[in-house]
Order: sequence, then structure tokens, then C-alpha cells
Amino acid sequence: MRIISGTNKGRRLTAPRNLPVRPTTDFAKEGLFNILHHRVDMHESSVLDLFSGTGNIAYECASRGAEKVTAVDGHYGCVKFISETSEELEFPITAIKADVFKYLNSTREAFSLIFADPPYNFELEQLSNIVAKVFENNLLEEEGILIIEHTKHTDLSTVPHFEESRRYGGSVFSFFPRVD
Repeated sequence: MRIISGTNKGRRLTAPRNLPVRPTTDFAKEGLFNILHHRVDMHESSVLDLFSGTGNIAYECASRGAEKVTAVDGHYGCVKFISETSEELEFPITAIKADVFKYLNSTREAFSLIFADPPYNFELEQLSNIVAKVFENNLLEEEGILIIEHTKHTDLSTVPHFEESRRYGGSVFSFFPRVD
């Protein structure tokens, strides 16, 4: 995995092999951040990275100047790797070991950008529940956006707050903006 842009542009990171992850490909990540470049001012943003895995998206946001990044994952090894890596890179990332759904119910903080990369075997109901929790708990700042990465075999266009999807190889990013 590599950081595409920002203060650590080109930096390669190698996660331990024993982590149960499927990192977002560089191709898909580059496409995503090209879209976000026009929608989110990273220099003033607070980011929530759900199902963070190796921290791939969290590092990219921090490298591009995000003020605060919170990475949530349920696996101890993932959280440990993110903590160690963010400390080494001096990134403003806080890694939290927690069940994502419990975290969404307990946090009262609002974010500019929420990115969720749940396991690809999640059912539509589970993915819809992520969207519901984010909007029910007002976790997006004004003009904030939730993005869910999922497989090309899943269609989230019927989920409330859906705006659009973009496909990059086998990955799809679905966008759910806060519209007041």
C-alpha cells in the first residue's frame, strides 16, 4: 500500500500479513480522492474511517492535511498497526478498537467525511444500517459526506440519502451526503 499524495506522497507501507484485511487498491483510492478533491477541503476536515483495517484511507487523509482522523476497527492487530504507523508518520490519527455499530451509537462527534469499508460479504441490510446510524445520530457536519466501499454486486441506490456510485475495478464507492 502506498500514500498517493500529500506530505508523505509515495511512501510505501507494509502491513503484517496476518491481518484480516482487504485494503482499498491504489487505483480505487486514487479515483476516490480525485472525486473528494472537489468535495472536501482536507485541510479543515475531521475524518472517521470505519472498518479501518490497515488504515489505508486514514493515512491518505492525514497525509493530505486532515486535522483529525479517527480510525475504528474491531481487530486488535489492525488498531495496533494503525497506532504504530500513525505515530511513526506523526499523523493526527486516533485508532480505536471497537465494534463499528456500537461506536456509531456512542459517539457524539460530527465529521466532515466518514468512510466505511466493511467486509464485502455484508448484506444490504447491514450496509443500510451504517447509513441509518450515521444520519440518525447526526454524525456528519454540514455538507459532510458518508462514503461506503462495497462490491460491484451490491446496489445501494435504494438506501435513503444515496446520491451516486462510482466503480473502480471490483470496488464501488457509494456517496451519501448530508443535505440540509
